[in-house]
Amino acid sequence: MRIDAITLFPEMFGVVRDSGITGRAHKQGLWSLRTWNPRDSAQDVHRTVDDRPYGGGPGMVMMVEPLLKSVQAVRHDRAKQDALDEDAPVILLSPAGEKFGQQHAATLAASKGAIFVCGRYEGIDQRFIHRTVDAQWSLGDFVLSGGEIAALAMIDAAVRLLPGALNHGDSSLQDSFQESLSGLLDSPHYTRPDVFDGEPVPPVLMSGNHALIARWRREQSLILTLQKRPDLIAQARARGLLSAADEKFLAALS
Repeated sequence: MRIDAITLFPEMFGVVRDSGITGRAHKQGLWSLRTWNPRDSAQDVHRTVDDRPYGGGPGMVMMVEPLLKSVQAVRHDRAKQDALDEDAPVILLSPAGEKFGQQHAATLAASKGAIFVCGRYEGIDQRFIHRTVDAQWSLGDFVLSGGEIAALAMIDAAVRLLPGALNHGDSSLQDSFQESLSGLLDSPHYTRPDVFDGEPVPPVLMSGNHALIARWRREQSLILTLQKRPDLIAQARARGLLSAADEKFLAALS
């Protein structure tokens, strides 16, 4: 998987390239990253990428040409690599976008990658969006200073799903929101010491009975999801992903 990020702050992407799980996966060659500064495609000596909005109003708007030339440069570079498709989707990080979720991460991880466009200032000239953008993704219903932080989160979510990225092959399968667990929140976790400040680890986790442990974790997942995100219970039920045992347990909680 290759990620190309068009950004005025390429140094921000060093976090996912060099650190933690994503950094290790990058060193292993499981994914690659290239950043492209639209200032390098600007037309004037000042490397201008923004201008005042027509119609007035606060802030500045990112211009069409530097962004468009950046995308063209990315596509040309990707086309030179035999294993990559030059038609990678252009994804704009935007408050107007579709809310990013685990399925987006899984789709990205299963693909050859994408081109992320990280906006800044008041917005991006709509003509660039009309001509070039294939999808718009949002991290949530709040406003950031730019698209970089959202892109970092999305890259992290996708990279950890790549085969070999995690130390244990089943780790990502047990994450919250995974389809394999009906999209529920993950269960609580414990490690040593056995007892901390008078509070012990639940005995079932130390029993060695894997069937009981699996059921306990499922029930704890149901409890936590019902308390924190009941909407996920409703979604799982609508998709027919709750078992008869799940429904019986939930009924006993009410």
